[in-house]
Amino acid sequence: MEKRADALQRLRRTHEGAVLAALRGEGPMSRTRLTEHTGLSRTTLFAIISELMERGAVIESGAEDDGRPRGRGRPATRVSLNPDAGLLVGVDLGRRRIRVAIANIARQVVATAVDDSAPDADESEQADLAIALVRKVCDDRGIGLRALEAVGIGLVGVMDAPDRRRRAAERLEAAFGTRVEVDNNARLAALAEQTWGAARSAEDVVYVRWAVGVGGGFISGGRLLRGGHGASGEVGHVSVDPAGPRCHCGGRGCLEGRIGVPALLEAAASRGVRLTGTDDLLEAARSRTPEVTAVVVEAARTLGTVLAGTVAQLDPRRVVVGGDLATLGGLVLDPIRSAIGELALPGKPRALDVVPADLGPAASAMGAIALVLKEQDPLPPGPRPADP
Repeated sequence: MEKRADALQRLRRTHEGAVLAALRGEGPMSRTRLTEHTGLSRTTLFAIISELMERGAVIESGAEDDGRPRGRGRPATRVSLNPDAGLLVGVDLGRRRIRVAIANIARQVVATAVDDSAPDADESEQADLAIALVRKVCDDRGIGLRALEAVGIGLVGVMDAPDRRRRAAERLEAAFGTRVEVDNNARLAALAEQTWGAARSAEDVVYVRWAVGVGGGFISGGRLLRGGHGASGEVGHVSVDPAGPRCHCGGRGCLEGRIGVPALLEAAASRGVRLTGTDDLLEAARSRTPEVTAVVVEAARTLGTVLAGTVAQLDPRRVVVGGDLATLGGLVLDPIRSAIGELALPGKPRALDVVPADLGPAASAMGAIALVLKEQDPLPPGPRPADP
């Protein structure tokens, strides 16, 4: 009996998704047009609409005027998505910045914001900053939080410490009184790219984010991989030198310690070029300062070598490179492509795209929205937002 109830619930959710997708794609429609568009029976469609109206997800929005002559009686009213319902919030608790993104019932991201965070702030302190930032952007944009349905949170690091997840989740649950989901922020960036960005058409994806740190996420068969211990996607902690320096993860010679921005700055300094941070490094690389170009290309080749192993094992159709270094385009993408082509089953040619990420710094916050979105309904997401 329980299995039958579960099957009926899934079927109902599928029907709801079809109705919501039709309204999002076509705009307000009468119940008759919705019946034609979705293929649902009149009885099923009317029951779904009634339930969605009770939940505030849809509203009646006036009479339909399709230009056709009408008989007697009351004109058919249209049904539309309720723009004030079904808000989802995504939060990225990064090392130095807090980012938030907000999506509406149509699954369109309608607002993003960013604020600085102290490097030594813990998850509770970062969560408090995020709460204040969400409230501020909602006040500024006139967005009501009463319709908030869920919050997704992205955290740095391996998701094997329940206390870290609990501290962040409890703060936001208490502030907003709604469901909260938590995952690694680099994995969420992968999910965002697969939902809105450079990997939107791909079901099998390897994503890497290359910046101060190095992280990643893997999508297989359209599903985000988390692993048995919450460590899936930790590309930055693949050892490239077992005898190398100790990493904060406990390993030695990790990729992050070899190619992360601090390591690149140190390598450039050893060649006589002193740079003060990420922006300086990127500017010198774009200007093709020879010493810096050599450092960056060598690092990209190292990253490509690690990704070649990942490609050989996971067999993706697309590799997406995000983070600050990805903005250098071919300077880093070409060595990565070359290494993968030479080292990932070169005797078995296959179609594989290596592309830059689309979504920029807001990707993890958007991925946190995708996380709660994919957990709660089958509705495909709306278009990506314009850059803030």
